[in-house]
Amino acid sequence: MSTYIILTKLAPDAFRDPAEFPGIAKMVADKIKADCPNVTWKESYVVTGQYDIIDIVESPDLVTVQRAEGIIRAYGHGRTETLVATAWGDFLETIGGKKGTATIGVV
Repeated sequence: MSTYIILTKLAPDAFRDPAEFPGIAKMVADKIKADCPNVTWKESYVVTGQYDIIDIVESPDLVTVQRAEGIIRAYGHGRTETLVATAWGDFLETIGGKKGTATIGVV
């Protein structure tokens, strides 16, 4: 399974009343669970800055994540961007280091 980070910016007209948002979020989650059963949600965060929501997911392939993104855009009224993520230790192994030989951010 690969790890992906989905960055979502909600449209200004995604909902009129903030109380509507939990219902929209549930509808999106239910649709993704039904249509993309191989996508596993690891974490979700509401953030400040350029994006509103960051989701960390695992999936066997990018195409399945793209299907989930389509659902987020259509039902959640958001714009998405997806990043492929590699765990730090795994990255170090791929470049010839030994897993766990460097701290995060230091090579």
